[in-house]
Amino acid sequence: MIDLKGKIAVVFGLANKRSIAWGIAQKLSEAGATLAICYQSERLRQDAEALAADLPSARTFQCDVAVDADIDNVFEQLKSAYGKLDILVHSIGFAPNIKNDVLHTTREDFRIAHDISAYSLIALARAAEPLMTEGGSILTLTYYGSTKVFPNYNIMGVAKAALEATVRYLAADLGSKKIRVNAISAGPIKTLAARGIGDFTKILNAVEERGPLHRNVEVAEVGNTALFLSSDLASGITGEVTFVDCGYNITGL
Repeated sequence: MIDLKGKIAVVFGLANKRSIAWGIAQKLSEAGATLAICYQSERLRQDAEALAADLPSARTFQCDVAVDADIDNVFEQLKSAYGKLDILVHSIGFAPNIKNDVLHTTREDFRIAHDISAYSLIALARAAEPLMTEGGSILTLTYYGSTKVFPNYNIMGVAKAALEATVRYLAADLGSKKIRVNAISAGPIKTLAARGIGDFTKILNAVEERGPLHRNVEVAEVGNTALFLSSDLASGITGEVTFVDCGYNITGL
């Protein structure tokens, strides 16, 4: 059994109990980690506090990752509250007008998609590094649409490709500090974010039909992988994209 007692973990992007971030937060908490939950705006405060109430000793903090001052402020609060940080989970992605094909993506929509979905990992890692005095684990969430074309995923696929490249470069930058940076590529899950992808059911059906396990992945399975990657059992793993998709990514036809 993985023991994370004494470890401090901060989770960005926890929206509700159907989100991947919730599955990860649950597994980290069950292993004994102390959780900090960050929500984007005052509008989401009540939901975040309700989620945190189900996790022993969890606290909530407000942070809009698109605002540098918010990031600086929340990490000052984390430093004051905990003194250190061991685990950071980045479960954030957003692309405006995702229904537009890539050819018709505007310059501003491209900028926002990459700012929120990829650059925010850089900003959070930079702020977290001084608090990871004993090393640590930084995790982000990606999707196979970064590598292969999926209908209606559009500019988010391009942003996820940038995110995965960011993981590799951050892993190289932070490795000397004993900070590991990895990504989990989860299979399609019916989350709030997935609602914005047209014909999402077709993707779910394709995984059931052609994936080796002939089913879709569950949030808890992604949480288990995050728990492993956050623990000392994964001490030699960094800069990697780990697929948790019931094997769908290995298939051709």
